[in-house]
Amino acid sequence: MTAQPQDFPASIPPVPEKNLRAIRAALVTSQDREAFDAGLRAVLDEVRVSLDLSVLNSFVHRWWISACDSAKDPEGRRQMHARAEQTIAGEPSRRGRPWREVLTERGIEL
Repeated sequence: MTAQPQDFPASIPPVPEKNLRAIRAALVTSQDREAFDAGLRAVLDEVRVSLDLSVLNSFVHRWWISACDSAKDPEGRRQMHARAEQTIAGEPSRRGRPWREVLTERGIEL
């Protein structure tokens, strides 16, 4: 018996390459793209001052994970941002209480 390559279902989306252009292209929400752009500007400013590329490498890795999540489940990513906006807006939780009240009760300040 010989090992055969595993056939993966065609429904599994490809993982984006681990570079800035591919990562940004894979982001499906405007919130992610805006946060990516702002974060990249800040990281590049930091790299210019510190001359330490490890900060950029960490940034690329963190956003690559988000890009993979976007590629795997774009609708789930959109829903996550919609729930976050509801939380910030103070809309009621599933139990009928505002999210801010629930989070404050748990010691989380927004």
